[in-house]
Amino acid sequence: MEKPCSHDMFEAKQIVAAAAKYNRLVQHGTNSRSSIAREAIAHIRAGLIGDVYMARSLTFKWRDTIGRKPEEPVPAGVHYDLWLGPAPAHAFTQNRFHYNWHWFWDYGNGDLGNQGIHQVDVSRWALGVKYPTKVSATGGHFMFDDDQETPNTLAATFEFDDNGKKKMMVAEVRHWMTNHEAGLGEGGKAPNTVGAVIYGSKGYLAIWDEDHGRYLSFLGREQEPGPSGQDLGNNWANFIAALRTRKHEDLNAPIEEGAISTTLVHLANISYRLGRTLHFDAASYSVRGDAEANRMFRRDYRKPFEVPEKV
Repeated sequence: MEKPCSHDMFEAKQIVAAAAKYNRLVQHGTNSRSSIAREAIAHIRAGLIGDVYMARSLTFKWRDTIGRKPEEPVPAGVHYDLWLGPAPAHAFTQNRFHYNWHWFWDYGNGDLGNQGIHQVDVSRWALGVKYPTKVSATGGHFMFDDDQETPNTLAATFEFDDNGKKKMMVAEVRHWMTNHEAGLGEGGKAPNTVGAVIYGSKGYLAIWDEDHGRYLSFLGREQEPGPSGQDLGNNWANFIAALRTRKHEDLNAPIEEGAISTTLVHLANISYRLGRTLHFDAASYSVRGDAEANRMFRRDYRKPFEVPEKV
């Protein structure tokens, strides 16, 4: 299914429950799970870069201003009521339609949930962790005076407790001028730098998501080149193969993993919108001591487009 797998925390939980109840194979669209990144993660698990302690999710993607668009009649052939679905009713504008809907909270999750979910997923996978214990995000919609609501510059920090060992992820979004890092983006679509950098006690490894499916490693204090590889892989072919075997374990990107990564996006956006750090408790699937944050786990559905409480 398309990424991210949900609009909010509640829906991420419900889609996993539905897949389990109806015994369905559901593949998440985090395509790197079927790419050369699998080889890179295998190197990490084998100790290539030592004890892994941190990952950076880099979503530096050039996106120009969307400007301001007036309200106008719904285009012929568009069933706007169905298009809106559970979102609040709003007059039609071109900015709230094709693609630019990503930049409105009613429909999207900003670029952290659009492009960034790929990098967040790879980073979390590389760290070998699930839910964070602490999330803090700052940023804003910088430079452009336009209709966009979601931030175009964001830095979200996640802290994990991996069986008593602290690990950290930093997810960054930039929509304008930036630099390449750790070999990511070089030779690609300038000035985009889209990928993940994973740091360990013996070196670091960079996984380049966009267009290439590539990884590079750098070892020791001198950052000597280590193993590398390039292959986009095929997440769709993997899904079809799993449908033929009917074995859940044959899925490279099962919905259970996609849902966890998607919740990181939602928690970061909630932290950003509230302007404070969230202390997440995975056991209760809630933010400790923050009723306002917990209310943002589920949207107000426009009837009859509702996701039921009980699957």
